[in-house]
Amino acid sequence: MKAVFFEQHGGIEVLKYADLPTPKPAPGQALIKVRAVALNHLDIWVRRGWKGLNLEMPHIGGSDVAGEIVEVNAESQWTPGTRVIINPGIIGADDEWTRNGNDSVSPAYKVLGENLRGGMAEYLVVPIANVYKTPEGLSDEEACAPLLVGTTCWRMLFRQAELRAGQSILIVGSGGGVNSLSIQLARAAGATVFVLAGSKEKAKKAAQLGAHHVIDYVDKPHWAVEILKLTKGRGVDVVIDNVGAKTMPFSVRAVARGGKIVTVGSTSGFELTLDARLFFTKQISLIGSTMGNRQDFVESMQFMMAHDIKPVIDQVAPLKDAIKMLQHLETGKQFGKIVIKP
Repeated sequence: MKAVFFEQHGGIEVLKYADLPTPKPAPGQALIKVRAVALNHLDIWVRRGWKGLNLEMPHIGGSDVAGEIVEVNAESQWTPGTRVIINPGIIGADDEWTRNGNDSVSPAYKVLGENLRGGMAEYLVVPIANVYKTPEGLSDEEACAPLLVGTTCWRMLFRQAELRAGQSILIVGSGGGVNSLSIQLARAAGATVFVLAGSKEKAKKAAQLGAHHVIDYVDKPHWAVEILKLTKGRGVDVVIDNVGAKTMPFSVRAVARGGKIVTVGSTSGFELTLDARLFFTKQISLIGSTMGNRQDFVESMQFMMAHDIKPVIDQVAPLKDAIKMLQHLETGKQFGKIVIKP
């Protein structure tokens, strides 16, 4: 089968587009023919690697997969040719966290394309428990695009931040998959949505997705002051900040007293320098979040279908152009998801 993979960690130059053996499903697994796979910044971080990340090489990225059943190695009602989507969060053990419904907190939790070979290939194998029927009315591109970010956003917004109708939320950034979907979910949930965007074009798109207030942070670099002006000095109830080092000090100033800052990433750097006085005087909660549990996956999909929310797709490209598309993702110029079609 054709695949995009790497055999050692490094820059974009370590990626290859070539043939690999088609995998065979082990007991309890299904063989999936990939029809579409969406890219994430996770694909970049995994390729670069980090201390403690031990992968079976060659490694194939790609967490968001829509495809069809080819073969199932178990007693199952699945039939070949059925269109399916894959829950990218894979439970690796029965432990205190998974029993409490905190699947993604478990040290044995794995993510397709991160810890296990993913869908940037013509075929992949996954546990049968992670296979779901593709919702009616969605194309393969629309079906794959919200899977990882949908689960991530749902837990981040409604479990960790406990966002409610009538509250206010600031989303730091607009173009990535998490941020663009967060705009849509927060608006549909009845929150007042503030968004930072890095250009007039992105600001316009953020407004079209449902943002009530959009600030161009290039034009207004002291955007925390702008948030305070717009909220009459109060600040916002929730800040979603996945940028990290460059933005977190401003997020601390933009959040209201008793507010919450939630993060699922750190694209600008993971070492933070913060004024601790603001944390205890404003009684701010800084909360981490990663992926979600099985119910988060199901509820996020149900909510999006009920509110007719479809993820923003920046562009669609064939598998042979996936390396070029990953380069495009690294520039940060995309708005929404990039989808690859094997």
